[in-house]
Amino acid sequence: MAFAASLAKLQAEASCPICLDHLRDPVTTECGHNFCHSCIHQRWEDLRGTFPCPVCLHHCPDRSLKRNTQLCRMTEIVHQIPTMRGKRKRQEEPLCKKHNEVLTLFCEKDLELLCAQCMVSSDHQDQPLIPIEEAAASHRRMLKSHIEAKTNHLEVVETLYKNQVQNTWEVKRKMGKWREELDNECKEIKCFLAIERNEIDNDLLIEEKDVEEKLIENGRQISYHMFRLSNLLSEIEEKCLQTDLDLLTGIESIHNRYENLETPAIFSCDLKKGSYNLPPNYLGLHKMIRKFLVDLTLDPETAHPNVITSSDRRSVKYGTPSGFPNPQDLTSYPAVLSSEGIDAGRHFWAVKITGTGECFLGVCKESFPRNTHISPSARNGCWQYSLWIPTSGPSSIGQPKIGIFLDYELGEVSFYNLNDCSYLYGITDTFTEKLMPYFSIASSSASLKIRIIRGK
Repeated sequence: MAFAASLAKLQAEASCPICLDHLRDPVTTECGHNFCHSCIHQRWEDLRGTFPCPVCLHHCPDRSLKRNTQLCRMTEIVHQIPTMRGKRKRQEEPLCKKHNEVLTLFCEKDLELLCAQCMVSSDHQDQPLIPIEEAAASHRRMLKSHIEAKTNHLEVVETLYKNQVQNTWEVKRKMGKWREELDNECKEIKCFLAIERNEIDNDLLIEEKDVEEKLIENGRQISYHMFRLSNLLSEIEEKCLQTDLDLLTGIESIHNRYENLETPAIFSCDLKKGSYNLPPNYLGLHKMIRKFLVDLTLDPETAHPNVITSSDRRSVKYGTPSGFPNPQDLTSYPAVLSSEGIDAGRHFWAVKITGTGECFLGVCKESFPRNTHISPSARNGCWQYSLWIPTSGPSSIGQPKIGIFLDYELGEVSFYNLNDCSYLYGITDTFTEKLMPYFSIASSSASLKIRIIRGK
């Protein structure tokens, strides 16, 4: 009995771990395991770069293998010893549960191992049945293709996971930076922004918590997906190293999990800083003037005959026409345009109004209709704000200095009383062509004068 056990061990040592038969032309890998020359080369046929040992998965650097001459002679000797190997092998082979016969066929439709008796049964007639060796070779190639695809997929998901982790810290960094900017603004206008600052900070905290929770949850989903991918890859790699019968046993489960494995959706945390901007007058009118103030001059070529511009082209008043009208003038209403046009960015200019009466300030598009009696309005490309300076009695404006702020991209024109830094009026529209600063004096306002100034 002991002899038989020792003989069985000797025969096992002289067997190839891949084909389970006696070693033929044995070669030895770098990790010390022995295989048939043809078996190991067939196993590595489609691999590139590194070559895993089928036994211990040690990565061999190349296909260079040493021929084991001594083992070859020993195998020949073992092969000549009469044994019960064939009988033992048959006893260990799994049998068909229905017919108790050796499994020799594989059904490609049902992905099921069958015996010869199953082939003639009604359940598998007219179904594609192929020998186990052929089926195993086909599915082994398919599994190898899965390994490469899922390895690449795992690398992509790992990158996505790292990016999401980085985004979590980026959110914290951006939030911290914006809080610092917010604090700096609050120091300039502390009296006006105390309440607003607290509200905005609460909004930031809420959004930060919301985004962070979503990123963490998304990270958990990606991490779990990575775990499932890794497990599936390990199972596929292990499956590829198994015998034909073991490989095909339960192969349907692997195929189903491979096909149904879906990558979780990636949560995008695009933060919009603009949504936290306070109204411009709250951010400090002085700062806005310093940053966006432009120096304008009037264009006499666009002046209405009843509009008189000064020699320095900085002031305009209503007066009696002299000479011939300009071919480009705005004859419909007593107005004049700036020499400078605006087609992008943010710009601020200011005027001082003296006298009494009514005037109009704003912008109009460069193609604003001329030599017509169309009333200036946003419909025909003129965005203006009307100011009335009373002849007597109290006035909330008095002799005002008016600031005009244009944000071309946002489509906003805002008007400010520079005497008390208060917000007067705002216009919102969409601008598609060059805009010209617009100055107009009502015909009944002979004493009124508008002068462009360099600041408050």
